[in-house]
Amino acid sequence: MPKHQIDPNNWVKLYSDYLFNYTITRVNDREVAQDLISETFLAGLKSMANFKGEASERTWLISILKRKIIDYYRKINSNKGKAEVRMGYINSEEDGGDWLEERVADPFDKTAEDSMVNSELGDAIYDCLDKLPEKQADVFKMKTILGYDTETICNELDITASNLWVIIHRARTALADCMEENWF
Repeated sequence: MPKHQIDPNNWVKLYSDYLFNYTITRVNDREVAQDLISETFLAGLKSMANFKGEASERTWLISILKRKIIDYYRKINSNKGKAEVRMGYINSEEDGGDWLEERVADPFDKTAEDSMVNSELGDAIYDCLDKLPEKQADVFKMKTILGYDTETICNELDITASNLWVIIHRARTALADCMEENWF
């Protein structure tokens, strides 16, 4: 299988729009998105020796960008910096399913196939989130992706803690059903 080549001279021209569109949907701030992309290109330049050629340049840059997005959320949220790549639903017959909100693999220790699967899984999760009622999606994102504490969410949305957990449960159930239908 031929190895992919790396050419940083064309990164901005070839990938900046794609990386921007990817980032803006995750951070919702144009300036932050541009900063994260700049940091991604800089990190890519610094770690070119680590490029194994197993994935395309774009896939490799996205994996760096995902790490930058996680770092961004860690900085703004001292609670644990949960980001979109930190959630996933694992269905196992033994435990009836498990929401993983704390585990994230090293993106540089992946095969090209793993990177594509993770990218597609992330897109599938966001597609399913878009299908939720707005309040469910907002509560789920605030709690699971952004890592806000219960009190903050309740105050911002003027809901009770028990209402929050009902909404979270409904969102998780709907996401699991959607993922079962569209991904698994």
